[in-house]
Amino acid sequence: MTIPELPVTISVGETSVSAAYARPAMPTATLVVAHGAGAGMDHPFLAGFSRALNELGIATLRFNFPYREAGRKFPDRPPAAIAAWRAAMAEAAARSTGEPVWAGGKSFGGRMASMAVAEGMPAAGLVYLGYPLHPPGKPDKVRDEHLYGLTLPMLFLQGTRDPFATPELLEAVVARIGPSATLEWRDGGGHTFEVKGTRHSQEELGASLAGPAAAFIASHGPR
Repeated sequence: MTIPELPVTISVGETSVSAAYARPAMPTATLVVAHGAGAGMDHPFLAGFSRALNELGIATLRFNFPYREAGRKFPDRPPAAIAAWRAAMAEAAARSTGEPVWAGGKSFGGRMASMAVAEGMPAAGLVYLGYPLHPPGKPDKVRDEHLYGLTLPMLFLQGTRDPFATPELLEAVVARIGPSATLEWRDGGGHTFEVKGTRHSQEELGASLAGPAAAFIASHGPR
């Protein structure tokens, strides 16, 4: 059964952003989900991921960053993105009835979640759907400094062909973070987890990640 989504407006400073909230009966957790740099919250990948999570008993809140809400293409700078993350997490927490609230997202959205947590935003854990460890073709420009101070549970779901994360580099980063971080590879997957030679919709690709994300959240219980 599809869980209905409720449109939500979230205030972020002097502006506001759109969000979509879905809550199954007695959810075990809430996951706040942010989009990647090139797509908004209604991208089929995120919609498929969120709806599959709802069917597994996890509430979701998807939201737009301010730049996307305003129709701009260039992503917000970290301070603005982090402000949006804080507002979205506060909205999800206000709608919670005590279940843990997690943060996560696709690429840019997940990285901004981790930066917000590094700056003090409360979260039960983090779920990365393709962490953008470095720009494509630039493995010398690794974006990892803020990750090593984080001790909350973190799940990295990553395609082995993702140009934003050279496998050996990401494995080294996760190992350095320590036992709080878990890395799960999707063999042959690209940046949106597409695999050459197979045909799946973006919605199906997103939905395929809900199972491992829900299992990881469940394995860490209420926080």
